[in-house]
Parts: sequence; structure tokens; C-alpha cells
Amino acid sequence: MFDKDRWQEIFNAIKKNKLRSVLTAFGVFWAIFMLIVMTGSGNGLKNGVYEGVKDFATNSGFIWAENTTVAYEGFKRGRHWQINNDDIEAIKEQVPEVEVISPRLNGWDLRSGENIVRGKRSGAFNVMGDYPSYRLIDPCSMPYGRYINDEDIKLKRKVCIIGEKVYEVMFDEGEDPVGQYLRVNGVYFMVVGVFKSNNPKINIGSNKKETVYLPFTAMQQTFNYGDQVHYFGLIAKKGVKVQTVIDKISPILQSNHKLSPDDKEAIGQFDLENQIKTMNFIFLGIDILIWVVGIGTLFAGAVGISNIMLVIVKERTKEIGIQRAIGAKPSIIVSQLLTESVFLTTIAGFIGLAFGTVVLYLVDMAVDASRAAGNGEDETFFLNPEVGLPLAMSALIMLILVGLVAGLIPAMKAVKIKPIEALRHE
Repeated sequence: MFDKDRWQEIFNAIKKNKLRSVLTAFGVFWAIFMLIVMTGSGNGLKNGVYEGVKDFATNSGFIWAENTTVAYEGFKRGRHWQINNDDIEAIKEQVPEVEVISPRLNGWDLRSGENIVRGKRSGAFNVMGDYPSYRLIDPCSMPYGRYINDEDIKLKRKVCIIGEKVYEVMFDEGEDPVGQYLRVNGVYFMVVGVFKSNNPKINIGSNKKETVYLPFTAMQQTFNYGDQVHYFGLIAKKGVKVQTVIDKISPILQSNHKLSPDDKEAIGQFDLENQIKTMNFIFLGIDILIWVVGIGTLFAGAVGISNIMLVIVKERTKEIGIQRAIGAKPSIIVSQLLTESVFLTTIAGFIGLAFGTVVLYLVDMAVDASRAAGNGEDETFFLNPEVGLPLAMSALIMLILVGLVAGLIPAMKAVKIKPIEALRHE
């Protein structure tokens, strides 16, 4: 490895055949470059998706009513039914695996016209009824004021919290909205807080930025919803699967509302825990695909290097014969050819690694610049494309192995050359 004469021979061989050396190394360069870029891009996609759900309760789910699809106990198929307050209490009593349950109301949406008014300002926004417990499912920060609390629910207070977009339309920048009043569908509610979601990419029921949230009980009473619950969110206790909890809730709803046990469509459900597992499998598949393509391309480059080394051995047949004639051991011949092969693959690979890292860095800068400019801060699903030290070390080890494999066959062929035949070679 530290023989000066050997390295001089290697560099002389490369200089004499510059184009061939470059073309030989390009296959390895491209393989490592693509492996780094694809892996970094996969990580960027993964980081972007998980960033959007980082604080959302992953062991959570949602249940709502759908029209029946099976006739049952005198009721025709297609019947509309509604979850109510008694269902929520029954679930609390009969399903101990539920850690948190939070009923919700969907009031008006953006299509309802300008339903929110403050003085001369007005706008069309979503209106929903919530419990304080929903914040455990979908955490948020409060730039102004507080969240809905238990006293608001108990006393049915006419208060509200508003999303960032509602604040921008209804108030001046920097103005404290706490204590101010908004007219929500003709009824005045006092603003007690402005919230900012920690999970902007997940919007259950409405776009949170464009929503006014009222205490659930106040909304039921003020707008004559009776005991309706449009849907509810839940968190399963630690160690319990969300689907297990949903399976225990379904018979309660079926019994209370005379739904057929065979009607799988009457109860709508969303299991975030299962969705996260599905995403994990998808990203695992992407990682496997990236490595298969990367390693396949790398070995294709190794085949190219091996072929070129065979040509080099043929060109050096006489030289190898002279070395053997003056007493060079086979191990010297083998090590020389392997050193040259490993040198070419390693240099080409490191250049590919460097170029791939630079490309990912530039992409990361572009994404950060776009987010800083406000062009889709919440919508981007690509964040921090990166490759870690383990990948770099794995690439280094692969380069050395590929170089050894690429040079081994030509080296073994070289040591089989008989000195007398090599000296006669033209």
C-alpha cells in the first residue's frame, strides 16, 4: 500500500489512458451519486411527512355515522342515523381501553357565505364545536390567550378560539384579540384565544387555520343541535391498539341505534395508528428499492472496471512476465492490480458521494428558502434531505469491496500467466 514505485506505476497507467480511466470510473461515480441522491430524497420525503404529524397522537382514531347499507329490524337500508351524547357516555363507561374521547360538531364551512363578522370586517370560515380534550389528540400552541377549558363546557359559555387565518382577517397585525367579540352566525362569542396547530398538514373536519372553535355544549345549545355528535376522536390507552378499541365501540353504537352487526359501512372510522404503520411499510419499501437500484448500478460499474482491468492485464502481459521472471511473487502481482482497482473505485465513489451531498445541500437550501418566503410552509412534504454517517460508512465499505471484486478476476488471470509465454507476447 505504501510502495512508492507501485503508486507511480498506477498513476502512469491512468495518465496513459485518461479517457479509458474516466469512463471506467464513471460507472462507480454514477452508482454512488444516484444512491446518495435517492436515499437523501427518500429521507427528505420521510422527514416531510413525519414532520406534519410529529405531535399528533399516533394512537388515535375517529368514528362517525354513515348511512346504513343493510336493512335491519324493520329499518330500510340507506337510513341516516346520528351519534349522540348518550353514546359518548356509554363508551366512557363500557370501554375502559379509551384514554381520551372528544366529541365534535361540524357547523358551517367556507361555502356558507360570510358567517363571521366583527364591526365592518367579515369573512366565510368554518365553525366547529369542541371539547378541551381534543387538544390531547391534536396539540397546538396559543399565540394569544387560552384554549377552551372545562368551565367553558360546563357553563356553556359563549366564547371561542380562532385559527391564524381568522385572526389575520378579523384583527390588525399585532392586535390582541382576547376579550373582543365576533358575531358567529348572528350570535356574539368572546374570543379567548388564537391557536397555531403543531400539525398543520393534518386537518380533520376543516382547515384549522380558517376555523372558529366554540365550546361543544354551547354550540349544541345555541344553534339547536340537541344532543347530536357529528363525530368523535379518541386515544387508546398505552399498549392497546386503536382498532381493538374501535371494534369494542362498534357493538355499542349498533345496539343503541339498531344497526345490523353485518353492516360494515354504517360506522365510518379512521385509524391513524394503522395509517402510520402503512406509511412505515411504504418508506421501508422505498428504502429497499433505493438500495437495490443503487447496489445494482454499483455492481454494473464494477463489471465495467473488471473488464477494463482485463484489458490492462492483456496490455501488461509482457511486463507481468518480466516481473515473474525476475522473481516477483504472485501476491505482488495480485496486490498491484487490486490496489489499482480499489484506487479507481474509491476515488470515483468519493467524488460521487461529494457530488450527491452537494446536490442534496442545494435542494435543502431551496426548500428552506421557499418556506422562509411563505410559499407553502405547511404544504411541503419534503424536508431536510440528508444522508447520515452510517450510510457514508456503508458506501465506503461497499466501494472497497467492489474494487476488490472488480480487480480479483483480472488479478487471478494475471498470476496464471507463465513467464516464458508472457515474454513472447506481442
